[in-house]
Amino acid sequence: MTDETTQSTPREITIAFDGACKGNPGRGGYGAILVNTRTGAEKIVKGREANTTNNKMELTAAIAGLGALSPCAVVTMLGDSKYVIQGITEWLPGWKAKGWKAAGGKPVANRQLWQNLEMAVARHESVTWVWVRGHAGHELNERVDGIASAMACG
Repeated sequence: MTDETTQSTPREITIAFDGACKGNPGRGGYGAILVNTRTGAEKIVKGREANTTNNKMELTAAIAGLGALSPCAVVTMLGDSKYVIQGITEWLPGWKAKGWKAAGGKPVANRQLWQNLEMAVARHESVTWVWVRGHAGHELNERVDGIASAMACG
């Protein structure tokens, strides 16, 4: 992706993100495909962890995708993880207001990753979250699922 900070309009980027885990916990992988919606240029971000969970990989995929961009983009995040999308759009304010406690007063799982995701979102002009059904033929979701799964197997 080229840095387009010289343009007067913000970059518009779509990021498809996904995480996978072979065993839960087990070997995990994540992937994000960043697409410049004006030019169609793509960038792939991927990685793996030896002992992790699916939720951690889903969060890591979103963080890595957002982190791969220069600040101030207009971003649409596409993912099949209701955990990530509901967490960032609905649950996060309540967790923070309750001192990072979830239902029943238990500590929020993956707190550091949630905080990292919140910081990654804050770097951009706007971030919109869109849930897509997994394994339902959505091209970018299918591609990023393949990347995450391959990384988890590697």
